[in-house]
Amino acid sequence: MSEANLVFGLHAVRTLLQRQAGKVTQLLLLRGREDARITEVLKLARDADIKIDYRNAHDLDQLAQGERHQGVIALLQKVENLGEGALDELLDKAGPAPFVLVLDGVTDPHNLGACLRTADAAGVHAVIVPRDRAAGMSPVVRKVAAGAAETVPLVQVVNLARTLRWLKERGLWLVGTDDQAGTTLHEAKLTGPLAVVMGAEGEGMRRLTRESCDLLVSIPMQGVVESLNVSVATGVMLYEALRQRTSA
Repeated sequence: MSEANLVFGLHAVRTLLQRQAGKVTQLLLLRGREDARITEVLKLARDADIKIDYRNAHDLDQLAQGERHQGVIALLQKVENLGEGALDELLDKAGPAPFVLVLDGVTDPHNLGACLRTADAAGVHAVIVPRDRAAGMSPVVRKVAAGAAETVPLVQVVNLARTLRWLKERGLWLVGTDDQAGTTLHEAKLTGPLAVVMGAEGEGMRRLTRESCDLLVSIPMQGVVESLNVSVATGVMLYEALRQRTSA
């Protein structure tokens, strides 16, 4: 059983069953657990004619590999990762002002999941990550994303610098973050076709990624903390872009 084919946690599984039940091949539930939230998940699975199996806590703990599963795990059909080829269609569907998030080498699946959750809330059309040396889709990412992994396309690309150049050719304005940038995110124009580019935990963006950006902006910091967690900084950037885009 492939780890990438598991979804666990009540909210993530419920959202999956509500939106993409056809992807679920089997539902594993904790034997003996009976409450309103489990009953709701159980009804969704039965309505979709999904096979249901009851397991003990030890079995579910092993599948979840130490993560909190809340007594429910969904098994998916084989997961096909989206690659560069999917970007063209995604941007076409996004309309005249695509809104994209690029994460350069975020390795922590909890951070990736949190970024996906915020991206969904902010109306991002796709999240782009490198295929190598970065977190990809996993049960932990799906759990933390709380349903957003089923709504926001995660595109893994072989060469991020090349993809950034292609985004520019498609007319997207690339805005990255840099603590030393003279322009703050509040001063930057974040409307129209836009890609927000965020660096990895601790190291920030790689040189080629930085050089590919049309503009670098800083997030104003008033306290003694020098930097924000990447998922928090992503939330700040995306919501400033959302504010500008909705007011425009």
